[in-house]
Amino acid sequence: MLTLRTPYLVFLGDEADAGYAKTGVGLAYWRPDLCVGQMRLSDNAADAGLPDQSIQEAKAAGAQSVVLGVAMVGGAIPAEWLPILVEALEAGMDVVAGFHTRLSSFPELVDAAERGGANLVDVRVPPADIPVGTGQKRTGRRLLTVGTDCALGKKYTALALAKGMAASGMSADFRATGQTGILIAGGGVPLDAVVADFLVGAAEKVSPDNDPDHWDVIEGQGALFHPGYGPVSMGLLIGSQPDAFVVCTEAGRDTIRGWDRFSTPDIRDVIARTIDIGQQFNPDIRCVGISANTRHLDASARADYLGALEKEYGLPAIDPIATGVEPIVTRLATEFGQ
Repeated sequence: MLTLRTPYLVFLGDEADAGYAKTGVGLAYWRPDLCVGQMRLSDNAADAGLPDQSIQEAKAAGAQSVVLGVAMVGGAIPAEWLPILVEALEAGMDVVAGFHTRLSSFPELVDAAERGGANLVDVRVPPADIPVGTGQKRTGRRLLTVGTDCALGKKYTALALAKGMAASGMSADFRATGQTGILIAGGGVPLDAVVADFLVGAAEKVSPDNDPDHWDVIEGQGALFHPGYGPVSMGLLIGSQPDAFVVCTEAGRDTIRGWDRFSTPDIRDVIARTIDIGQQFNPDIRCVGISANTRHLDASARADYLGALEKEYGLPAIDPIATGVEPIVTRLATEFGQ
């Protein structure tokens, strides 16, 4: 059982790319009530909109844990962070990380935690009882967010949809499949840390049987066309057996982030591949909308871009933050009779 002591100091290091600081930025956006401040090692680091604080300032403000808010490629913890984490632990603050590298693998952190009476909390650790996938259909309904790439809005879209669906009177819950989502929701399964043979079973575990009219809105991971992270996307799609999915993209992103030799796929191809794979386990799977990250566009350009997507694909196209999710929620209610 995951135990998290709040409130948090969000550690952003010197990461200037908000895409790689998505854990801290996402936590600050969706759960500002749990955050007392942020710690940045450079003025050029990503800004989550929280007060800048040192370890001692955060401790005085009531912080109980330091959350490592940067998602490093490969999941390693930089050595230059260790003295700061030692300081936090010695001050009695837990250190919470969503990295593949376990905090307990660093003897200096283990010793500092013992001295300060603090805890090392690894979020990216899957439960021990994950079964192999069964492929059996479960009760209830499911919506999955899928993407043209990583780090472009699958989590934000799922959170916004779950919130919007609940506000409209639908029974809906957000289901976390990554470290940031788990920190926001307080639970979930980190799919990218699961042994490949158990990916489908983990996805089934994330969204178990439920009431017939209940929606689990499942946070997507990776991207089916991604050269590095495609397998986790495949396992999640098969195991979640979605009734509906939303394609997430970013305006202006033409290449895979970090794999610039690869172009981002066409939305039409993402829809076709998702249906081709998904219908083997849920013949009724369908795309119900497009969610676009338009943060680089002004209001006029955003309206033109979303309008063009709607015209081309015949689906509601939204930016979950800038325009809201109501068109997709309305389509869901209409198509599924809720």
